[in-house]
This record gives sequence, structure tokens and C-alpha cells, in this order.
Amino acid sequence: MIKQVVATAAALVALPLTTQAQSLQYPGFYIGAEGGGNWMFSTASGTPFGSGTIYPALGWAAGGMIGYDFVGPRIELEGVYRYNQATVGAGPFNAFGASKDDVGVLANILYDFNAGGTIVPYIGAGAGVAVVRTSALGGVNESARFAYQAILGVGYNIDTQFRINLDARYYGTTSPWLIGGNTYSNNNVSLMLGLQVKFGAPAAAPPPPAAAAAAPSFMVFFDWDRSNLSAQAMSTIQQAANAYKTRGNARIVATGHTDKSGPENYNMALSLRRANAVKDALVRDGVPATAISVVGRGESQPLVQTADGVREPQNRRVEIVVQ
Repeated sequence: MIKQVVATAAALVALPLTTQAQSLQYPGFYIGAEGGGNWMFSTASGTPFGSGTIYPALGWAAGGMIGYDFVGPRIELEGVYRYNQATVGAGPFNAFGASKDDVGVLANILYDFNAGGTIVPYIGAGAGVAVVRTSALGGVNESARFAYQAILGVGYNIDTQFRINLDARYYGTTSPWLIGGNTYSNNNVSLMLGLQVKFGAPAAAPPPPAAAAAAPSFMVFFDWDRSNLSAQAMSTIQQAANAYKTRGNARIVATGHTDKSGPENYNMALSLRRANAVKDALVRDGVPATAISVVGRGESQPLVQTADGVREPQNRRVEIVVQ
């Protein structure tokens, strides 16, 4: 049992943090308007005709709030006007009409579950002051009273800016005056529908920078211990020359390679002969010689890893990069 309580408490503490990453709720100020029905409980009171019972009719309530959403916890200052008519029964033959209205200003603390989601259940409580006015038998009594409420509701996040709330409230004040110095209990249940608007929506994240275009590259292959160009190699070199011409002010690097058969020094020279053969072909295809760099790597950078002395066709190549 203790482990379950600890786990639940830890989950509630962590909830606002985990919901920060969600998209429909973010920290910020909000304002809202609300309205609904108000059911006042029947209650006993003294009257000029003796003791009596107040039988309220269904009333209404309307108000608004300004608050701050921490994504999970919320705090707000709320003002609500409530109105009810009633019949006061004083003995078997004496009855008279009455009305009660009050303006309450309360500070509320609320907590959103599933903060940031589309459907957001919440609970809350508030306390403040209410000015209660009671009218009966041509007289009016008005008094300031301590007010309090408990809230249970559910919100619907339309988007990051607009939210609809539907909640039930138990609302009450300390006993106000009726007539003749008598007091009565002012306890209510309200069903409220509200709309909230949040300010300062976070700016949309900028799109990621476009990936840099990869430099066009081409590869030509050679027979063993050869540096002459095949027909396929000539076609590939022509493609590289065309790529150079479309890029305008560009450079070409031709890097020659060999396989691991033969001595290392010989392979270095062979890789340079292959790279120079490609350069000459590029020049014939219209690329300025000054725009071409030639590099020889010998057998040091094989495309396919092999043991020493192995004749591997994929390693006998020149790589052409248009920069």
C-alpha cells in the first residue's frame, strides 16, 4: 500500500514535466468567460413569522477569470455572479418570495491531469470574498462574506490557444443576512461551461537547415596494372565534365587508387598515372586543366579490404569529385 502511494505521488510530481513536450498546452497567461446553472440548497432561517425554510429555484451564474498555466498546475483569479429566486415558507400559512444574488471574487488553485493532451481532467479549490445581497418583504440586506469552492471538471484543448472547460462546483459562503437579523446558509452547486484564450503562443520552431548538397562524384575503374581508359570510363568522365560545366565556378579532384598487388612504391606511381589519364580526358572534354587537381593514394585507401597481394578490381579506380 505504501509503495502504491509513493508511486502515485511521484507520477503526479513528474506529470507537468513530462507534458512540457506535448503540443497543445504551454506555460502562459490566459483569460476566460463562463456561465451555467446554479442550484442553491434549501435551508432553514428565522423570519418575522417564526422559523421558516428557504426553497430556492434554479438560478444561473456567469463570470470570468484571468490566470497563469504552468502546464499541470494553474492559478487564477475568478469573479462569478450568482442569482437565485426562492420561496420562504414560514409556518403553515405564511410564505413570501425572496431572491439572493452574490458576486464572488476567489483565488483558485487547479491541477490539470494529462496536461498538454486534448482531453484534460482537472481538480481545484478556491477561496475569497463574496458580497451577498438578499431581498425579501421589501427589504434588502447586503453583507460581505468569506467564500470558498471545490471544482471538478474536464477541459478540451481545441488548439494551443483555445480551450473549453466543463466543470461542477460546490460553492458556499459564511451565513449571510436574511431579514430581521436572521441568517441562513448559502451553499450552492453550479455547473459551468467556459472558454479560455491563452496569450503568447510559442513561436513555431524554425525548419531545420537544408542539408548541404553533396558534391557530385564519379568513379572509373582500370584493368590490372593499367592506366588506359575503357569506353565505360570515357563515358563516366564525360558525365563528370558535364557536371563541372553546370556548376560554373567549380574544381575537380581526381584521386587515383590501386589494389594491393605489387610493390607499394610502384602502386603509388600507378595511381598517379591513372589520375593523370583521367585529367587528360577531362581536358579533352572541355574542363580547364587549371581547374583539375590530381592526387595519388596508391594502395592505402582500398574500396574493398583485402590481404596484401590480392588483385581486387574495385580497388583499381579513380574517384572524380566536382567541388
